[in-house]
Amino acid sequence: MREFSEQELVRREKLNKLKELGIDPFGHKYNVTDFSLNIKEKYQDYDHEQLEEEKNEVVVAGRIMFIRKMGKASFMSIKDKLGNIQIYISINDVGEESYNLFKSADIGDIVGIKGYVMKTGTGEITIKCLEYTHLVKALRPLPEKYHGLNDVEERFRRRYVDLIMNDEARKIAFARPKIIRSIQHYLDNLGYTEVETPILGTILGGAAARPFITHHNTQDIDMYLRIALELNLKRLLVGGMDAVYEIGRTFRNEGMDKRHNPEFTMMEVYKAYSDLEGMMDLTEGIISTCAKELNGSYEVEYLGQTISLAPGFKRAHMCDLIKEKCGIDFFQDMRLEDAKKLAKEHGIEVEEHFGYGHIVNAFFEKYVEETITEPTFVFGHPIEISPLAKKDPKDPRFTQRFELFILGSEYANAFTELNDPIDQYERFEAQLKEKELGNDEANDMDIDYVEALEYGMPPAGGMGIGIDRLVMLLTKAETIREVILFPTMKPRD
Repeated sequence: MREFSEQELVRREKLNKLKELGIDPFGHKYNVTDFSLNIKEKYQDYDHEQLEEEKNEVVVAGRIMFIRKMGKASFMSIKDKLGNIQIYISINDVGEESYNLFKSADIGDIVGIKGYVMKTGTGEITIKCLEYTHLVKALRPLPEKYHGLNDVEERFRRRYVDLIMNDEARKIAFARPKIIRSIQHYLDNLGYTEVETPILGTILGGAAARPFITHHNTQDIDMYLRIALELNLKRLLVGGMDAVYEIGRTFRNEGMDKRHNPEFTMMEVYKAYSDLEGMMDLTEGIISTCAKELNGSYEVEYLGQTISLAPGFKRAHMCDLIKEKCGIDFFQDMRLEDAKKLAKEHGIEVEEHFGYGHIVNAFFEKYVEETITEPTFVFGHPIEISPLAKKDPKDPRFTQRFELFILGSEYANAFTELNDPIDQYERFEAQLKEKELGNDEANDMDIDYVEALEYGMPPAGGMGIGIDRLVMLLTKAETIREVILFPTMKPRD
């Protein structure tokens, strides 16, 4: 049987006393009409005399966060979804029975307050309580504000406590849906249609990543949790839905760190008759709009640096950036053996499945990626690492693809989409060969997708943004676990 602490036992005794008084310890419906922040904003310019004269009635509910119990008049602070507000409660206003009920309350209890707005001698907006209603008895004490939240792991395991105690966590929780709504409104206004596609599939594709594998009992087949949204959205382009997007969960069975969680949220968008340049413009528009609407400015302070998210992001070819850092010109004709030699000289490990393009990408990742500060569209990715992007007609070793980097991290990935079914089939075959050579992230052969392309997919641009990373950037969160309400956690021992 579970053992209770002394505080928990006291709270359970109070719960029983509430029952003896005929009060439900866990409450009923309560008609809330006002919230803390709205009250403060509405009445901040009123003086004490005006408020006393008008007696503006409000009804709020929230969790008790502070109590200063005195004789016949006391103060407490309650927290609702928008913040904290002070309550003044007096035996003369609420009566002896309600005042005694209040005096038996604990920090963490949820209460309802009906009263009118006043200002204290120090000028603090306060509610003078006229009716006190017990709503919920908290059976566990809240952690101490400055000592109880030191265990970061415990913060994320008990997110509900974190949201009670940590105003920054609550701010991020409300900011995230605002960012998603901003994206939706931006795309909706451009004529895009939001859609939903399957999370479960029988073929691995749309990105280079290790999947989670599950099993469907009725059909007795293994299935994958999707690692990307791409292929089904492009099937919709074939079907005539010429501008579509989806914001949804994706899953990758990979490592966990400050920027990676096995379950995360992607936004992918596809536009018929567009291309890479169109996707650059769209990406700029989405990110700059989100920044402006959330924070009122294009300027963002993040990881100790201030950057601008105003439209006009830098655009640079991957090979040009490598040349700037390493002095190597990968635009030149070069044999694979020469590229391998250069890799060895620069401390790059060449894996068995590596072709020329893998080595180019390895140079970028090692010597360039982390040096990028201001928003930069890096384009011209090698064909070996871009099985779904159209070839660059000027140099077929590279593709019409970009990744957006900000402060050394990737925030978006986009293509001029490959719509040639013959080329696509050959790319899938190349992926299968890589898988045989040990690349666990290579794609499967999706013959249905190839057949879809054979019906004809319009020339198109496509782009994906990692929602979690964008939220991190715009809310100044340093780990992905701060912006996911319930991040993946290792079970307790």
